[in-house]
Amino acid sequence: MKILFWLLDINYELINDTPEIRLWGIDGEENRVLVIDRNFTSYFYLIPQEGVDLKTLLDTVKAQRSKLPLIRDIETVDRRYFGKPTKAIKVTCKNPDLISKYANELSKLGGVKSGLEEDVRYSSRYLVDNEMVPCGWHQIEVEEIKNELGAQVDKVYLAKSFPKPIEKNELPKLRILGFSIVCYSKSGTSKPERDPIVVISVATNKGEEKQFVSVDSEVKVLEAFIKFIVKFDPDIIVGYATNRQDWPYLLTRAKKLGLSLKVDRAKAEPHTSLYGHVSVTGRANVDFYDFAEDFAEVKVKTLENLADFLGVKKLMDRTIVEDIEIPAYWEDPKKRSILLKYSAENTQSIMGIASAILDFAMQLANLVGLPLDHVGTAAVGFRVEWYLIRQAHKLGELTPKRIERPYFPYAGAVVLEPKPGIHEEVAVLDFKAMYPNIMIMNNVSPDTYIDPREPTPPSGVNVAPEVGYKFRKEPPGFYKRVLSSLIKARGDLQKKMKTSSGMDYRILDARQKAVKVITNASYGYCGWIGARWYIKPVAEATTAWGRATILNTVKLARQLGLEVVYGDTDSIFVKHDQKKIKELSKQIGEELGLEIKPDKVYMRIIFTEAKKRYAGLLPDGRLDIVGLEVVRGDWAAIAKNVQEKVLEIVLKENSPEKSATYVRQCISDLRNKQVPYRDLIIWKTLTKSLEEYEVRAPHVEAAKLLTKAGWELTLGDKIGFVITTGPGKLYAKAKPYMMATYDDIDVDYYISNQILPAALRILGMFQITEGDLMEKASQPSLAKFL
Repeated sequence: MKILFWLLDINYELINDTPEIRLWGIDGEENRVLVIDRNFTSYFYLIPQEGVDLKTLLDTVKAQRSKLPLIRDIETVDRRYFGKPTKAIKVTCKNPDLISKYANELSKLGGVKSGLEEDVRYSSRYLVDNEMVPCGWHQIEVEEIKNELGAQVDKVYLAKSFPKPIEKNELPKLRILGFSIVCYSKSGTSKPERDPIVVISVATNKGEEKQFVSVDSEVKVLEAFIKFIVKFDPDIIVGYATNRQDWPYLLTRAKKLGLSLKVDRAKAEPHTSLYGHVSVTGRANVDFYDFAEDFAEVKVKTLENLADFLGVKKLMDRTIVEDIEIPAYWEDPKKRSILLKYSAENTQSIMGIASAILDFAMQLANLVGLPLDHVGTAAVGFRVEWYLIRQAHKLGELTPKRIERPYFPYAGAVVLEPKPGIHEEVAVLDFKAMYPNIMIMNNVSPDTYIDPREPTPPSGVNVAPEVGYKFRKEPPGFYKRVLSSLIKARGDLQKKMKTSSGMDYRILDARQKAVKVITNASYGYCGWIGARWYIKPVAEATTAWGRATILNTVKLARQLGLEVVYGDTDSIFVKHDQKKIKELSKQIGEELGLEIKPDKVYMRIIFTEAKKRYAGLLPDGRLDIVGLEVVRGDWAAIAKNVQEKVLEIVLKENSPEKSATYVRQCISDLRNKQVPYRDLIIWKTLTKSLEEYEVRAPHVEAAKLLTKAGWELTLGDKIGFVITTGPGKLYAKAKPYMMATYDDIDVDYYISNQILPAALRILGMFQITEGDLMEKASQPSLAKFL
């Protein structure tokens, strides 16, 4: 019989040297199913040396079967390698775990140039060869069998055919569970070998919220948590920093207490996968911290900051308890309820983030072919690479090895000098997929690059400006074919969105965003030294064409009388003039063959003297801040708050003098201890052990004081410190914030090194000086400087 199922997870097991693929999913009737496939064998390729007789080499390889008994088949095949037709020897092996060993042995034979694709994992090979996609629907011929594995599923099937992907946008009714934990340590960062879990907060997408609180027994807390997961039987488990913190902590505590954290569908414990993420077999474990890097606007990647950015739960409405404060809140009966509220809000934020970005995560997994629990942890380069590996397989193109290579810098994108000061009505003109389109237009690809020693092909070449690298015009290269299909796919999705609504619209929108991410990341991949398809001239030529494009755009804009105030990578900032911008877009399309259009319009924008540091006021009243102290993580909150308010007053009210008055009031408030003590704390992360620090930095000295007081600190711990009065250098005045009081604070340090620099970064452009901010002097009006 045939069944339709949505793929959630994949793993494999070896039974007597024979592998079986296990496909975990949800069928069309909402049953949780396990499909077992024992029919797939993995393989690798051997590439002959140039001039070697292929038949003789084939016989030599076959003669090794007595030493390598689990080889099942050896044959010659026609493939392409960097675009060139290639004869290869395909070696199929019964036990996939021996693939690397066998490939290594056979690669030593005379006449073999190299082995290829032996590093493609068996379950990944299965997905690629069958064109299967995680978070997608498939049809397969099966036979229902007894659930002898004891798996937590409704039905178990044995595959009678290989699965085939089916086009279907609808999602199954997924069960999603989110959780967060609170650990208690009297001294320092909690250690799972020593410190208990005191609170676990859970929530589900069915509206259920629950807290397990350790009143008298941590064992009961963990048992109740395990029971809740098993009973709810989630398809997806979500959290924040769970791969690095929560899951490892839970596993260690469970073992310490004599418990087994059997929460997966195979009735086993979560385990760290080969790729570094925690795998919960049969379910998808999604750690949203892994997706935080995709939000460049969120500079400090905390749960509360991401939730605030996504509009899930605003910072001003959050209950915040710092890790270092947890013991005091737990031990104080009057404060414990605040700690419980903090924990519950963490999980509520996680579930809100799930609603905001889980659709995107699923579509990204579906597009690139990495399982949902892995696609977040995979670096951008690996996401692109897996998409390329899938496309290469379809085209009969062999996947190159990943090799160690040194990094050689080359000229990057052009960034124009900004015009410091404030500007009214500025439009940001963005090129649509500039680098991918440059690569398509000029057929830039590893397989189209013409070595200087090679003759010019009959089709002719495209020559990159500045660097002079040549790429053949025909036939289309690997990158051109892949990128063209991606751009077309996104266009098709956007067309479908116009006639869609509800869930269909949500899925299509998430899909087109995933396609955009991979399309735009392809340029970065071509310049990544870890890339399988890496040739340095490809990256250098693409950036050279990119620089030429921006400079030509600036030239065209100025010829039209458009004032250019800034430019960065693939965008320019110009005085907003709709008519001239429309004409510029038309000329760029005609002369450069690219599309440029307004991305956003700032009502008012202020540039500092430095590149990549500006702040703009959007039409809806929001501030868009790039590169300034207010969005960086290494300043005290007082500096960030001052700078943000200064920017807000200057951009919204046209009044630097009012901003100066505000700064003077802040200084007065600080002297009168009316600024919250918390706003004076500076947070820095320990990036190595205390002994390895050669420079006596303030956070290191504060960490040493914590260690002396009995705190145990480890790599990655955040150290919160304040600067206190007293003699000596700055590091000698740094104290852990809980070891100082407001009376100890060096107010002059905070004024001179936090408030004033943050304020003067902006106000200095209006000739407002430090002396002006320290005195009650009259200030000039903004009109003077416009």
